[in-house]
Amino acid sequence: MPQKKPNSYHEVNPGDPHPQGWAVPPVNDLRSAIELLKTLPGQYIETDREVDPIAELAGVYRYIGAAGTVMRPTRIGPAMTFNTIKGFPESRVLVGLMASRQRVSALLGAPVRELGIQMAEARKNVTPPVVIEQGKAPCQEVVYRAEDKDFDLRKILPAPTNTSEDAGPYFCLGLVLGSDPDDQDNADVTIHRLCVQSRDELSIFFAPGRHIDAFRQKAEAAGKPLAVSINMGLDPAIYIGAEFEAPTTPFGFNELCVAGGLRGKPVELVDCVTVKQRAIARAEIVIEGEILPDVRVAEDQNSQTGKAMPEFPGYTGDANPSLPIIKVKAITTRKNPILQTLVGPGEEHVSLAGIPTEASIFIECEDALPGLVKNVYAHSAGGGKFLAVLQVQKKNAGDDGMTRQAALIALAVYRELKNVIIVDEDVDLFDTDDVLWAMQTRYVGDLDTVFVPGVAGHVLDPTQQPFYDPRITAKGTTTKTIFDCTVPFHLKEHFTRAQFQELDASLWAPTLFGKKGDL
Repeated sequence: MPQKKPNSYHEVNPGDPHPQGWAVPPVNDLRSAIELLKTLPGQYIETDREVDPIAELAGVYRYIGAAGTVMRPTRIGPAMTFNTIKGFPESRVLVGLMASRQRVSALLGAPVRELGIQMAEARKNVTPPVVIEQGKAPCQEVVYRAEDKDFDLRKILPAPTNTSEDAGPYFCLGLVLGSDPDDQDNADVTIHRLCVQSRDELSIFFAPGRHIDAFRQKAEAAGKPLAVSINMGLDPAIYIGAEFEAPTTPFGFNELCVAGGLRGKPVELVDCVTVKQRAIARAEIVIEGEILPDVRVAEDQNSQTGKAMPEFPGYTGDANPSLPIIKVKAITTRKNPILQTLVGPGEEHVSLAGIPTEASIFIECEDALPGLVKNVYAHSAGGGKFLAVLQVQKKNAGDDGMTRQAALIALAVYRELKNVIIVDEDVDLFDTDDVLWAMQTRYVGDLDTVFVPGVAGHVLDPTQQPFYDPRITAKGTTTKTIFDCTVPFHLKEHFTRAQFQELDASLWAPTLFGKKGDL
């Protein structure tokens, strides 16, 4: 499948060694990912105790491992499979697969602190997907057709709710694959909010600027439906790679190429059974359908709660009064499929959105200001979207201004980013206490703050609404802020941190440390 990409990027042939030498874990689908986690202490658990998918499942996982922007008490914990789902005796539900950087590190093969850099390399070294024969696709081992009189997706798949006030059951990790109505090879994949509305209908929410929505609008203008597949239960490289956004992945770029770059081999696709679209061949579950032209429904038409679901900022969003409808044509699955989901505001969203955000910022900063930005962290407090920490290494006085330029580049390359904190190379950007230490000792509010008012942000931020800020006329507009917590280059000698003796402390306390003496 040919892909459009900038000339600075090149393809990696299957079997080539990774250009950075990172290990490639033996993972090519969800099941192999779970098998890998089973070998790692504390990273995966299962339970046979019955759980209700309506509010209870998410409530349980809040305490097990949701973290992120979920209201406390919560924590980072293991991924968890529920083997006994109330009302669905043949189903299993997995939550939290990517809800920690440590787990993502194991699943992708790069060190925890280099995941964004690894993702940047995968974006530069892409491997396009390939199409295989239908008879070889595990995702089509079982087929349910909507034309059958007893078909009801509400009885086939245990779509959960996060809370009791959700608009309805949601598929929270449904990766939608759509393509240009006039060119099937011009395809895009994105995770969207999908609410179950009836036996064969889902509503779909598009945040502004999503490429599949552009395809939908083009099809609707022609009075035609847009064929899509909804893919669930995937290799985590596919999910995370799909979360890149423009301009890093411009219109016409298929993000499945990034997953191929991560794995060093192409993602396998297969033609759908009932619609003219493709699906991810090793998915656990695929929903085939069409986005209907000129048909809209209220997101909460069945519940009338006025709410949608908990979103990544930590608040339950309002139900949308008018959303497009996907008419389901079929559900295909593997035998004994696993439905994969997440807790809306949890750490899993941070990994999904944040690691590609880090990669996008790192790519653009390295291209514009080589060697200045050492690393980027999309902080959990912003759901992986609103807050970034940039670690820089200044080499001369001119880098004082270049450091702030790097922050402006970050805001430009990722429009949903709201706040940027800049720290020096001697500050651990992944340690919030260390970052806040830099803010207390290397930052003065009226000297080191840059405001960028009246620019596009994210519609799900409750402060980016006219009722909060009367200066704006449309939601999703905000003032962005740069906090420069770095030392001016000519003052470096006055800000040297206390230097302790370097030694191997594990000799004194071996049970506290890993193999290399790391905590």
